[in-house]
Amino acid sequence: MIRQDIIEELPYSKPFLFVDEIVEVDDDHIKGSYTFKKDEYFYEGHFRDHPVTPGVILTECMAQIGMACFGIHLLKDKWDRETIGVAMSSNEINFYKPVFPGEKVSVVSQKVYFRFSKLKCNVAMYNAQNTLVAKGIIAGVAFKK
Repeated sequence: MIRQDIIEELPYSKPFLFVDEIVEVDDDHIKGSYTFKKDEYFYEGHFRDHPVTPGVILTECMAQIGMACFGIHLLKDKWDRETIGVAMSSNEINFYKPVFPGEKVSVVSQKVYFRFSKLKCNVAMYNAQNTLVAKGIIAGVAFKK
């Protein structure tokens, strides 16, 4: 499966798709990016006169790239969007810097383990200056629909 195919297999669509590209992927890691558009729906009212990307959205971006895209890659020949789903089962994320409208972020995920349809990863998000924005652990599962 090529990188763009992985994104197309995700069970998300706009306005809740937070993956623009997969930069690299192998069986041990994945790296991808997303640019938070200035007109994203969640900026209105978060925060008044000084919009900041909500932590839950940063976590979702990290999970979509670092767990869902990575899991689709790892499932390879077994993956079938019609019969298999992916879901985050747990996360523990620490935030270090805000992400503002218009910023591009990169997400890097390293596999801790993938067994019994469960993927656990160490995931980090960086801004365009390669400054750490957030990092933590995300786990997810693949399941039959």
